[in-house]
Amino acid sequence: MTEFFAENSPLARHLPGFQPRAGQAWMAEAVAETIAERKHLIVEAGTGTGKTFAYLLPALQSGCRTIISTGTRALQDQLYHRDLPLISKAVGRPVTTALLKGRSNYLCLQRLEIAAPDAPEAVEDLAEVCSWQHRTVSGDRAELTAVPEDSVVWPLVTSTVDNCLGQQCPLYSKCFVVKARRKAQEADLVVVNHHLLLADLAMKESGFVEFLPGADAIILDEAHQIPDLAAQFFGISLGSRELERVFDEIDAATLAYRDKELVKRVDRSRTAVRVLRVAAPRDQGRYELSGVLAELQTPLNRLLAALMDLAQVLEQLAHASMEIAKLAEQVGSAAERLSHLCSDDTWDGLRWLDVNPRSIRLHLTPLDVSGTMRNLLNTGHQAWIFTSATLAVGEDFAHFTSRLGLDDAPGLRFPSPYALERRGLVYLPPGMPAPSDSEHTDRMMEAVMPLLEMTDGGVFCLFTSHRALTAARRWSKSRRRRFRGRPLLAQGTAPRDDLLQRFREHGNAVLLGTGTFWEGVDVRGSALTVVAIDKLPFASPADPMTMARVEFIRRQGGNPFSEHQLPQAALTLKQGAGRLLRDQEDYGVIMLCDPRVRSKAYGKLFLECLQPMPVTDQLDEVARFLTAHEQTQVARVGS
Repeated sequence: MTEFFAENSPLARHLPGFQPRAGQAWMAEAVAETIAERKHLIVEAGTGTGKTFAYLLPALQSGCRTIISTGTRALQDQLYHRDLPLISKAVGRPVTTALLKGRSNYLCLQRLEIAAPDAPEAVEDLAEVCSWQHRTVSGDRAELTAVPEDSVVWPLVTSTVDNCLGQQCPLYSKCFVVKARRKAQEADLVVVNHHLLLADLAMKESGFVEFLPGADAIILDEAHQIPDLAAQFFGISLGSRELERVFDEIDAATLAYRDKELVKRVDRSRTAVRVLRVAAPRDQGRYELSGVLAELQTPLNRLLAALMDLAQVLEQLAHASMEIAKLAEQVGSAAERLSHLCSDDTWDGLRWLDVNPRSIRLHLTPLDVSGTMRNLLNTGHQAWIFTSATLAVGEDFAHFTSRLGLDDAPGLRFPSPYALERRGLVYLPPGMPAPSDSEHTDRMMEAVMPLLEMTDGGVFCLFTSHRALTAARRWSKSRRRRFRGRPLLAQGTAPRDDLLQRFREHGNAVLLGTGTFWEGVDVRGSALTVVAIDKLPFASPADPMTMARVEFIRRQGGNPFSEHQLPQAALTLKQGAGRLLRDQEDYGVIMLCDPRVRSKAYGKLFLECLQPMPVTDQLDEVARFLTAHEQTQVARVGS
């Protein structure tokens, strides 16, 4: 491994700008050893370490069947279509690979035949899908960029575990999902995403046969997402949109029968869903169910009764077709889940409600999944490798390992090879009000303004809440002249990827964002020279995932703040700050607008997470830093 990542590496012929990195070679050695010995390993690899190649090379060289799981479908596509082919050329040995996604990512030919969208705009999308079905080999909907990812036509022409007809489907021999899984079963290396992997683990836990191929090694990139995702997958949920879609499918599948009793029970179920949505809180957000149950208990009971009655009449028609039989199973499953969600004493978990503009969803989240995960990971015959840029708080991996039952797994840290102490600066603007102050967001934006005069590059303003984001948009719109012609982009005005593309192209834009912009964003060069963060990113105490974890730690006699809320916020800050320096030539300023960094004892933990970048509260020092780097950049480009 060390020789492969040395100066004469075969990667140099295929990867422009390749440079040897000691951390990359050491990480590859550790991954190779872990795979060979079928053990567990946790690796935090800072930006620029080259962790993707550091796990791909030993995986390809091992001769073992390997699953690599990524945080998003976009990263999954990048890994499979760009990184794997490149390193395979450098390795020079044939390896069969496969890309496997969840079934909802593949066109279902059988459902396409019966799809009948109501919305006019969906008719055009359906025509595009019908044309594409004759051109595609994989059936992966990511190929068809002409149809938006959120088009209402996709749920109509893709399948779920519940509505798939399996081997009894008349088009089973042409099924894209079946073809993708067969290819995966024959491959040496399979690329999946966390949702698919955890769905497989959840099915194993439930006693079902797993659908992913057996593997000798499983490597999870962006592994910091796993604890929260695992809690979701080992829970129970049911949503209004899901039920409404089932009702539509019942109408289509039973059109020939038009049984009066069936029609009446479908209508009653639809009405029960509408009544439940009306009774739910109007404001978007997450609510602990116990706090709103008084208003929802009667609508929930009526919906449960309506679903049970509907399932009963569907079962009587199940002999008529496979579609109706499947729908009867779906309604029965929905009723069973709703029964668990409505009951106080069915399970040791937190019940909560997620309210969106057009739908609601009920959840039951386990308080702790470490025991479940420990049993699944400790099979003895698989290597498990977890890697991300943010897994440790300082040198400590305990926050991550305790949530997954990985207490005995060794942890390695490889800091970023970039010269962070020279190319980065942390600025703490003086005189900022407390985060709870109603003027805090306005004062933050005021503090950003002088930096716009110091740099020609772009600025990210990251917020910890949608409320603060909205306040910043309002402030910015009323003061457009102060931005001196810079484009102003705001989350919610366009799709995320579109905003990022425009931000890169402008080169001097100001982008206001929250949540989704804190991680997985890669903007290189002077297009991003300042990342301004409004507050220390503590999760809201009302967030159900936080509440579940806090309750578990409290029951164990621990301290929820020091054991969960503080380290989780520190890791989130590392993610947000990690948007700044994405290349060895990048430079920039992290502006942290929360006075608690200085006033609270725990503030030093957050500054330690940003080391070795120096810290200042002097604006003139920020000006000197940016001016020096911009002059160097101009000189370098000129030469």
